[in-house]
Amino acid sequence: MTETTELSLFEFIAHEAQLLDALRLDEWLALFADDGRYWVPLRGALQADDGTHNALADEDRLLLSLRIARLKNPRAHSQHPPSRCQHVLQQPTVVHADAAARRYELRTPFVYVEARADRQLMLTGCCRHRLIDTSDGLRIELKRVDLLNPGAALPAIQLFP
Repeated sequence: MTETTELSLFEFIAHEAQLLDALRLDEWLALFADDGRYWVPLRGALQADDGTHNALADEDRLLLSLRIARLKNPRAHSQHPPSRCQHVLQQPTVVHADAAARRYELRTPFVYVEARADRQLMLTGCCRHRLIDTSDGLRIELKRVDLLNPGAALPAIQLFP
């Protein structure tokens, strides 16, 4: 097992975004821990994780794998033409590090653009990654996406900000 450094954490965050931008979704899913969760709270950063409010997305590995299978299905009408995305990340900051437990939390402001045909959706906000360093490398326990304007009437988001 290699030592987890701030640089390796930052590189992990950049790599995760690159996998999404390249639509290497199976490889992206593999970055999640077995009990990993992808969460886009409906109220953004104001929302506590107490289960009392809805979410734009709240998916465990099973739901993520189903969504990825749908995106890859050639009969998925929402993907004709296919969606593309681009993540522009600001330098992450380490919010919490527990080297003994090998657990880390990072905060990364972002701009996200999703395009399909002649339409583009631009979102901005902040991602919070809760990572654990396992014998297989870093894994995502939680990716929380706090949108800047979560209360806006958003069109369907096909991919993963």
